[in-house]
Parts: sequence; structure tokens; C-alpha cells
Amino acid sequence: MVLIELKLGEFSAEYKGQVELYLKWLSKYEKEPGEEEPIALILCGGKDAELVELMDLERDNIHVAEYWLQLPPKDLLQAKLRLAIAQARLELRDGDDE
Repeated sequence: MVLIELKLGEFSAEYKGQVELYLKWLSKYEKEPGEEEPIALILCGGKDAELVELMDLERDNIHVAEYWLQLPPKDLLQAKLRLAIAQARLELRDGDDE
């Protein structure tokens, strides 16, 4: 089960508590036997990556992503894609070392 919370503007730390309450409710009243715990995706107009990392949200099954109202210039989009691919390759390589 996936909870999607759409927020206007930048991610705020207070969103974590709000979404945790929703997740607990879903787990208690909506989760079927044998199902995994619900997860949450908070979609925001922006986020401070360091704040999100420091809050360790993934440990609580909460993920934060940015939405775009319009696409950035093609060269910026390509650069972001290349960076994401490089990071994914590093994570895969680091996972093989363990």
C-alpha cells in the first residue's frame, strides 16, 4: 500500500509527523494480513536533500520526491539523468562489495 501526499512548495520537517500518523492508521485499519507495511511518498515542489537525509525518512518508510511544473532545459535534464545513472552504478558496485 502506498500513501501519496502532494504538498505545495518546499518540503518541511513537520510533514514527517503528519505522514507517520497516516501510515500508522493505514497499518492498523487498512492493511490486510500478509501485506507489507505501507509506505509514503511525499511529493513537494522542492526539497533540501541534506534535511531529508538527516531526518532518515526511509527508515520510517517515507520517501520524498520533487515534482516539476515544467521541464528544465534539456541540457540540465540530461545532466541530472547522467548523475542519477552514475549514482545507481556506484550503489550497485558498493552492494557487490558487501
